[in-house]
This record gives sequence, C-alpha cells and structure tokens, in this order.
Amino acid sequence: MKRTLTALVNNSSGVLNRITGLFARRHYNIESITVGVTENPAISRMTFVVQVDNMSNIEQVTKQLNKQVDVLKVKDITDESIIARELALIKIVVTPQQRAEVAALVNPFRASILDVGKESMTVQITGDDQKVETFIDLLKPYGIKDIARTGITAFNRGSSKKSSHDINRLTLIN
Repeated sequence: MKRTLTALVNNSSGVLNRITGLFARRHYNIESITVGVTENPAISRMTFVVQVDNMSNIEQVTKQLNKQVDVLKVKDITDESIIARELALIKIVVTPQQRAEVAALVNPFRASILDVGKESMTVQITGDDQKVETFIDLLKPYGIKDIARTGITAFNRGSSKKSSHDINRLTLIN
C-alpha cells in the first residue's frame, strides 16, 4: 500500500541522507520525495510517498523518524484531506502538422507548452498523480523522448492548527 508522509525538519546538511538511510535500512522503496524550505528558512518540509506492506511498518518508520535529532514533526497524511501536486515536463516527438493536435490535448488538462522545436515539443503539467499519468498516456502515441517528474508534494487542506509561530517555537525548543 502507498502511504504519504510529511516531515518538518531542520534545514541543515545531511538531514536528507540520514532520513532516506532510515527508509533504506527498512527496505522501503521511496516512490516519490520532495524537499523544500518552508516559510521559515531554518525548516524544510519533506514529502515521501512510500510503498509498505502493512500499517504497522509505517507506524514503526514514523516512530523512528521522530527519534531523529533534526526531525521536528512527522505525519502520515494518506487518509486525511490533503492537497497533493506533482509537476511533470514531457518532451514528445511531433511534426509541425501534429502541433495543433497536441495543443488540443494540452488545454483541457490546463497544461502548457514550454518549448517547440523542429521535431519536438516540451509540455508542462501539474496536478495529482492520476491527472499526470492520464496526460502522459495520451501523449505516448506521439513518442515520448524524455520525462522529468518532481514527485508529489502535499499538505493538509484548510487551516492548520499549528501556525508559523508554533513551528518557529519548535525550532527554538530543539
């Protein structure tokens, strides 16, 4: 089963390596990982999508992540109401005659054409995993030359119980 975890961590050297090492020791494949600085430059948010066999495995990993010195908070957000997005850049083979066809596919997905060459076109799409996968499937008949995907980034919908002030306080406590 796929699980989505988020972690707030100190923005310092080596943190990503230690955390991914923990997943590796447990033999969990990280299907997607994104890391970025939060509104507080001292804190980064990590989002992991991992494949696990059962819930007790993910609970164990969550407990071990929480024991890491630079980890401020870990949460399994899979079953919560979340906003999750991914960015994909897709370079496809197109003739000048096919460009209009591709543009017709791009519009309903709210994707955008970033580059047009003599024999190729690069398209950008953002959305949930299903939207990105569906769009890629529609482009496959043209011939995909290259794909770059960011991985999923996510957090809870609505207002958070913890404010930026609370996160800043966590940093001072640790």
